[in-house]
Amino acid sequence: MFKPANRFGFLGRGVLLGVVLLLGLAGISAADCPNRGNLDVRYCDADGDLVADTPADKSQLLNPDTLVFSYTPVEDPSVYENVFEEFMDYMAAKTGKKVKWYGAESYAAQVEAMRSGRLHVAGISTGPTVFGVNLAGYVPIAIMGKEDGTFGYKLQLITHKTSDIKKIEDLKGRNIAHVTPSSNSGNQAPRALFTAKGVKPDVDYKVTYSGKHDNSIMGVANKDYDAAPVASSVLERMVQKGVVNMDDLRVIWESRLFPTTSYGYVNNLDPALAAKVKEAFLTFDWKGTGLDKEFGKQADRFIPITFKEHWSDIRTIQEVNGVVYSQEALKGLKVKKKKKKKK
Repeated sequence: MFKPANRFGFLGRGVLLGVVLLLGLAGISAADCPNRGNLDVRYCDADGDLVADTPADKSQLLNPDTLVFSYTPVEDPSVYENVFEEFMDYMAAKTGKKVKWYGAESYAAQVEAMRSGRLHVAGISTGPTVFGVNLAGYVPIAIMGKEDGTFGYKLQLITHKTSDIKKIEDLKGRNIAHVTPSSNSGNQAPRALFTAKGVKPDVDYKVTYSGKHDNSIMGVANKDYDAAPVASSVLERMVQKGVVNMDDLRVIWESRLFPTTSYGYVNNLDPALAAKVKEAFLTFDWKGTGLDKEFGKQADRFIPITFKEHWSDIRTIQEVNGVVYSQEALKGLKVKKKKKKKK
């Protein structure tokens, strides 16, 4: 969704990840772990909450002087660094740590960074949240919502206003933009829901991965794609900011509500520090902040969630699609940016 803010030596990510993967082979043995579920071999879920347990070995705990925070990949990372500035300052005050921003260029980069210990706290998009949980020990604890506890977004299927596409069946034979393989509303949900309606992606229409919801939306607006399934929350924000004109688009179908980006921390963060991070999310006052200005029409606070309960539908969709949480699957989260056409 954006150009990376390359501040933490990520040019060597491939080499570092290779070392990490070798180390991961010496994960928790089956004998030592009574339950693992879909978690990678290095993690265990003895309490059955579907997320990685905190390591019992204190030498494996992280208590860094600087916490690295990342928000789900977006078109312009510098803008969202400003959006989260007050929150990062608040988290620094609550934890007594410095807090630095990492602008990930892809969902895979976020998961890899957390898996390797370079990313400690993050907001991870709906579909990739499951990859983060299973491959990187990510523990989701909050979501943007409102005082009454409501939250969520819809999958919206959009096309250009001049298009003759009126319904899902009309996608047949067309060039349709999906976001990335791991994206819920941008790929996983459409594959499950559209197939149930008799239209199978990659069979009945050509799938082109755009890399980001922003790219899909702008691609439809510019007629680069015939249509695209996108997150309603992203479309709404782009319309509000004047990046795209809703008069140029038409929503031809939408789903029920899904959970939005989750927020949480890596499982081996020192428990006392993790508790302070959680407190920072759940006590932060949005009023007058960048978060309020950016997301205020959709949410006004962080509210508590659990992966086991609130991501149940997302896990079901991925199960229907045969998603496997592996390093090979993680590579599929990396989508090259689509080159812009010369005018």
